[in-house]
Amino acid sequence: MNLDLGAEDRRFRDDVRAFLDRALTPDLRQVGQRATSVFTDKRHSLAWQRILHAQGWAAPAWPVEHGGAGWNEVRRYIFAAECAAAGAPNLAPMGLKMVGPVLMRFGTEQQKALLLPRILSGEDYWCQGYSEPGSGSDLASLQMKAVADGDDYVLNGSKIWTTHAQWATHMFCLVRTRAEGKPQAGITFLLLDMKTPGIRVEPIITLAGEHEVNQVFFDDVRVPLSGRVGAENDGWTVAKYLLEFERGGGAAAGLKVSLSRLAEIAALEAQDGARLIDDPLFRRRLSEAQVMVQAVEMGEHRVLSALSTGGNPGPVSSMLKIQGTEAMQRLDEIGVEAAGHYAAVHQLAAREPGSNLMVVGPEYALVLMARYLNNRAASIYGGSNEIQRDIIGRLVLGL
Repeated sequence: MNLDLGAEDRRFRDDVRAFLDRALTPDLRQVGQRATSVFTDKRHSLAWQRILHAQGWAAPAWPVEHGGAGWNEVRRYIFAAECAAAGAPNLAPMGLKMVGPVLMRFGTEQQKALLLPRILSGEDYWCQGYSEPGSGSDLASLQMKAVADGDDYVLNGSKIWTTHAQWATHMFCLVRTRAEGKPQAGITFLLLDMKTPGIRVEPIITLAGEHEVNQVFFDDVRVPLSGRVGAENDGWTVAKYLLEFERGGGAAAGLKVSLSRLAEIAALEAQDGARLIDDPLFRRRLSEAQVMVQAVEMGEHRVLSALSTGGNPGPVSSMLKIQGTEAMQRLDEIGVEAAGHYAAVHQLAAREPGSNLMVVGPEYALVLMARYLNNRAASIYGGSNEIQRDIIGRLVLGL
C-alpha cells in the first residue's frame, strides 16, 4: 500500500488548501471550532454548502452528470482531510451523503430529476426516519405502518432520535407495509414532505442542553405512492445500501485535529505550577489515544487502497466504525479531564457562533463537555458498535 501522493494529487491538495484559505470566513471557522457533534446547525451548514456548490464541490462523491465533483476516492479523502484541518463546518449528510446516492441507485428518473438538484443546492433539507421507540439497532423490528389507499400510503406511528427534523423540509423513512413473514421483507422506503398534514415534531433536548434530535409523530399522514423508492416491501435492500454511506470512513483527519488541540490545551493547563503535558499519567493517556487515531488512519488507508483498485472494503468498514467512534470518545474524555472544572460550566448561549457573551474560563473549554455528552451516541448511531462486532465475528472470525 503506497501512502505517498502523486504529483497530480499533490497539486489538487494545494488547490484545495488555497480555496479553503479564501472561502472559509472567520465566522465559518468559528462554527467549525464550536461544533459539538457531527451535525452543524442548518443555517451554518447551508451557508458553507452554498459556497461549495458555487465551486462545484458540494458533493465530492456524486458523478458529474448529477452536478457532483466526480472525484475518485483519493481526492475525496484529500478534500475531507483538508477541510478538517482547516476547521470547515460539516455539511448536513442526510441529503448529500445518504438519500442522494440512494436516489441515484434506486430512484426513478422523475425522482432523480426533481430531487437531486434541490439536494445539491440545499433547497431541500432532509432528515432520516429510521429509529423508533424500541427499534434502534434492531431496525428490522420497526412498526410504523403504511397502508396503501388509492394513490397514497397512510402512515401511523412515530420515529425517534430524528436529527434536525425541526428544520427538515423532507424525510426519507422506513415503514412497515407487511406484517407477515420475515421482518426485513415487509419494509418499504418512502420519501415525504415534512409539511404534510398529520406530522408533528416534538423536541428532545440532549444532556448538552441542545435541540438536535426529535420524536416525529404520524397521524393518518398521506404520502403519494410516487414517494416510494424501490419496490414495495423491498425497502430493506435500499436501507442497507444507505447504511454503507452512513458508516463510511473519513474520521481520521478530524481525530488528528482534535488530538493536536488536546496537546495544545495540555501545554497551557497547569496545576501547582506544573504543566499538564508534563504529567506522566496524562502524557500516557494522550499517547494511547494517538495510537488509536493512527490505527483508524491506517484502516482508512486500507479501505482507500481497496476502493481505488476496484475492491470492496467488506467488514473493514465495521472495524472503522468501532475504532473511529471509540477514539473520538476517548479524546472527549481526555479533553474534559484537561479542562478540569471549567469543562463543567454550562454556557449554552456562549457556544453559539458569533456570541459576544463573556466566556467563563478559557475559550477552548467552552464546548468540551458538550462534545463529550453528544458523542456518547456515536457508538450507537449508524449501527451500534455491538452490532459491528457481531458482523466482524460472523464475516471475519466465522463465529
